[in-house]
Amino acid sequence: MLARIYRPAKTAMQSGRANTRKWLLDYEPDDARTLDPLMGWTGSGDTRRQVRLTFESLDEAVAYAKRNKIPYQVAPEHERKPKFRTYAENFR
Repeated sequence: MLARIYRPAKTAMQSGRANTRKWLLDYEPDDARTLDPLMGWTGSGDTRRQVRLTFESLDEAVAYAKRNKIPYQVAPEHERKPKFRTYAENFR
């Protein structure tokens, strides 16, 4: 029941940085997903896979994990490297 604390990266469909400033706590899956032979759906008996908690800061997420005795792992934060371009560079 290991939890992962991380700050999500923006998706490919985002141009801004919405939903990337909060910290998330997700549980690592305990068992593999199973395939339903009749319908072809995938399922699992692990209900912790559905839990996704958001926190304003890393300290809050770590304090929550310690308070509830959840083993956790903090993923390093990715640095943004902005590329500054002028409008004229679009026409080179």
